[in-house]
Amino acid sequence: MIELRCHFRQPQNAFLLGLLLCGCSTIALAQGGQQGPVFQLGEQSAVSSELPEEVEQVDIIEHLGDKLPLDTVFIHDNGKETSLRELLKAGRPILLHMGYYKCPMLCSLVLNELVRGLEKVDWSAGQEFDVVSISVNPNENVELAHAKKLGYVAQYERKDSQSGWHFLTGPSIASQSVADAVGFQFKLLKNGEYSHPAMLAVIAPDGTIVRYLYGVKFEPETLRMALVEGSEGTIGTPLDRFILWCHQYDPELGGYILFSFRLMQLGGAATVLLLGSGIGIMLYREHRARRLSPPPHEPTPRPTGLPSSADRMN
Repeated sequence: MIELRCHFRQPQNAFLLGLLLCGCSTIALAQGGQQGPVFQLGEQSAVSSELPEEVEQVDIIEHLGDKLPLDTVFIHDNGKETSLRELLKAGRPILLHMGYYKCPMLCSLVLNELVRGLEKVDWSAGQEFDVVSISVNPNENVELAHAKKLGYVAQYERKDSQSGWHFLTGPSIASQSVADAVGFQFKLLKNGEYSHPAMLAVIAPDGTIVRYLYGVKFEPETLRMALVEGSEGTIGTPLDRFILWCHQYDPELGGYILFSFRLMQLGGAATVLLLGSGIGIMLYREHRARRLSPPPHEPTPRPTGLPSSADRMN
C-alpha cells in the first residue's frame, strides 16, 4: 500500500490531492499490497516530487462557455436510451459528475461528499436542479447504474428527488465525447481500473459549461452559489444573485470569494449616491429658504407734487 504524505501549504492542492487519491488507490490495487514509494509534496519532499505514471496526463482542461454534445445518447439507469438534450430542463442547471461506478475510492468519495453538501442546501434535485453521473467505463451496465442511483437517492433522503438523479452508461465513444467537451482527461490502467481527476461541472439549462468545482469536498454555500450561477438567475432569491455578483469562484480555494473589484464598484456607487444626495438636499433647503423668506423692505414712495419737509421749513 502506498503511503501518501502531503504537506500542503495552500488549499489549491485539493485538486491534486484528488488526483493522488485516485492514483494511489489504483496503484495499490495493481501492486497487490506491495510497499510502494512515499510521495511527499512541498518543500520537505524527501523521496520524489513527481507524479506517479498512473496519474500522468490525467487532468482537467477547462472549457468554460462551451456546450456539451447534447445529442450524445446514453443508457439511462431506467434502461431507456436518452440523450443529454432530453435531460436538460428549463431553468434547472445540472451538476455533472464523470467517473465510473466500480471506482475503488475517488468516485464514491466525490458523490458521497456531494450528497452531504446538497443535504444542507434547501433546493432539491428534481425540482431546482439535476445531478448527472456518466460512467467512462463501457463495460458497466444499467443494473450497476441503477443500484448506484438507488443508494444515493436513499442517502439524499429528499422526497420525490429520484427524478433528479441520472446515472448513465454507454459505449466509450459516447462518454469520450462528453469527456472531451468538458476537458476531463482520464486513462485506463493495466489492471483495468481508471485514473481520473475529481471534479464536478456545472451545466446551464442550455448545455453550456458554466463552472468547475474541484476536489472531494463541496461546501453547501459553494454548491448554492454554483447552482445560482448555473441557472443563470432562474433560481434563488434576488439576495442570492446579489451575493453571487459580489463574489467570484477561486479554483485554488475551491469556493467563491469576495471580488475586490465589485466591492470597489459598490463603494464608488455608494460614494456617488451619498454625494448626490447631499448636494440635492442642500439645493432643496436653499430653494425652500428662499421661497419662504419675506421680500426685501422697500421705502414708501413720496407722492409727487407735495413739498418736502425741507421746502416747508424754508
